[in-house]
Amino acid sequence: MIALVRVDNRLIHGQVVEAWLPELKPARILVADDGAAGNALTRAAMGLAVPPPVKVDIMPVGTADFAAAVASPERVLVLLRDVAAALSARERGLEISRLNLGNVHFAPGRVQVSSSVYLSPSELVALRALAASGAVIDVRAIPKEKALGMSEIEAKLAGPTPG
Repeated sequence: MIALVRVDNRLIHGQVVEAWLPELKPARILVADDGAAGNALTRAAMGLAVPPPVKVDIMPVGTADFAAAVASPERVLVLLRDVAAALSARERGLEISRLNLGNVHFAPGRVQVSSSVYLSPSELVALRALAASGAVIDVRAIPKEKALGMSEIEAKLAGPTPG
């Protein structure tokens, strides 16, 4: 059972360990990321950051068994680096009922949506597709923060209205 799908370019870090794990109480974290999966030091550091008994699996997006995570009797937190990975994961069998955007770094062409999330027009198109498939999209760093939904995301990316 998927507890939450989170997009955060930092993957496992303090906010996840200190705020999301106690809130969601997952038995397992599935990090689906090519870069992390290909780096032994990153895998080791992420594994050590998570307190037992939570299990951590780190694998490339293309080989992650998302259908098994969906069917699992355990609560699974899925962490992805970016919005494109969320689309890819959905295409590979990840049912996304709730997608949290926690941290997406600034890059040219991206607009600030929150203090830690910047999105491009193409990422907005991807989020619209995910929302159309039934996913509830929210932007927030930690569970106690007020979430921004799709309407607020759309408004931020539309820019100021002419006055």
